[in-house]
Amino acid sequence: MKVVCHPDQRQHYPAHFLVNGVFQPNPEMPERQDRLLQAALDAGCRHEAPLAHGMEAIAAIHTDAYLHFLERAWERWSRIEGAAPAVTPNIHPDRRDCGYPASVVAQAGYHMADASAPLADGSWASILWSAWSAVHATRLLLDGEAAAYALCRPPGHHAFADMAGGFCYLNNAAIAAQMLRRAHQRVAILDVDLHHGNGTQGIFYRRGDVLTVSIHADPERFYPFFWGYANETGAEAGEGCNLNLPLPRGTGDVGWLAALDSSIRRIQDFAPGALVVALGLDAFEGDPFGGLRLTTRGFGEIGRRIAAELPLPTLLVQEGGYLCADLGRNLATFLEGFGNG
Repeated sequence: MKVVCHPDQRQHYPAHFLVNGVFQPNPEMPERQDRLLQAALDAGCRHEAPLAHGMEAIAAIHTDAYLHFLERAWERWSRIEGAAPAVTPNIHPDRRDCGYPASVVAQAGYHMADASAPLADGSWASILWSAWSAVHATRLLLDGEAAAYALCRPPGHHAFADMAGGFCYLNNAAIAAQMLRRAHQRVAILDVDLHHGNGTQGIFYRRGDVLTVSIHADPERFYPFFWGYANETGAEAGEGCNLNLPLPRGTGDVGWLAALDSSIRRIQDFAPGALVVALGLDAFEGDPFGGLRLTTRGFGEIGRRIAAELPLPTLLVQEGGYLCADLGRNLATFLEGFGNG
């Protein structure tokens, strides 16, 4: 299997983000990419750098206004006297059908769901290369590869069509799924990150051609709070095409894998032609966010079951998973399980 990423994905690094009203060190740091790439190579993957694939696939998911904002926000923000070193919203509209002001401060509030997706110098280049890694890896599948791993950094599953959040800017998994629709009547996205993939859900919620499934910590008291409940099943043409499996905090391998079995059955019933796995590693028991308690062995079993029960063209798209001693080992164990599935 090939692992796709570009060194310029490391340029993005706003040093702080706002949590609980306090600016704290940003855990979504460039070293994540270094460790994950080395782990993928150790697991037998072959590295391939993506090409610059233009905006077509990205614009199929994200709005023009949002892309224009992301491209120019930091430059505009940096001209504000006394502004913080990274674009961070301090005002949000109370609804989405309001006016669209010209101020970058206001646009930041409109296009950022929270204060955990700041933009700094170099962010836009990294965001683009992250998305292009997903595009490039998807093209490998469309060209006949059985599987590929897009090492996307920054991640993407909290990004809506016109809104960033939770360290995410462009929704790499959604971009990939939309591309795969060129060759397949139905595509499924399985999100195994600690946090609910709210942006992915929002993008496809009214569509019946893309099934979205997310296994995550119960959002009642956990990010992203407002999305990820079991009663969110889709709407209009997408009714029944969204499955959320929220788990109690502290759930370990047994409970998590039971939810995976339910997810697999739903995906099998949907009968997609291809699968996108939003591969978060932060459900690990030692991850800094500490919501669930998967073990390293558990990640291997996840990979094995997905490969064995869903033998489809599969794109693995990196989401969360933060610096801890076992981050690389968790990825390598998943990949080894997947490859031996």
